[in-house]
Amino acid sequence: MAQAPDIIALERTFTYRLHLLHKVSDLETQQRYPADVGLSLSDGRCLTAIGRFEPLSVKDLARYANLNKSQASRAAQALVEQGLVSKRDSKNDGRGVTLSLTAAGRKAWARAMQLVQRRNEEIFGCLTSAEQTQLSAMFDRLVAHNQQLALSRDSRDSRDQDDEDV
Repeated sequence: MAQAPDIIALERTFTYRLHLLHKVSDLETQQRYPADVGLSLSDGRCLTAIGRFEPLSVKDLARYANLNKSQASRAAQALVEQGLVSKRDSKNDGRGVTLSLTAAGRKAWARAMQLVQRRNEEIFGCLTSAEQTQLSAMFDRLVAHNQQLALSRDSRDSRDQDDEDV
């Protein structure tokens, strides 16, 4: 197996390990959502986001549930059709809607949050409380740092596009 000098092994990179952890943990979570909550994983994630941040727009749902807007829109519609979410015309945006939980949605949200809590405890169960706190703080820093990088990149790309339009 070839190894370039001074280059970290692929399986030791953060992105590789984070993706692996994501795949392993999502597989288990994906299997448990239907049994515990009666929803698919993506619908369950949308339900938990709506319950946490309601009322919110489909655009905000996409951001909070880490989905693209069309995925969030489909999931929101599925939750509306199941009677778990209500959709009302937005007071601020004539074309937009706001999403909120119904009474049945609140019950499903409580079950989903119990699953989220259990999965969180299982995933991080190998770490001490102090290690969990430290890792959480590190993740907060990594998220903030990478969001700032994305904003900088978007700003730079926007300037580059403006230069091309001239």
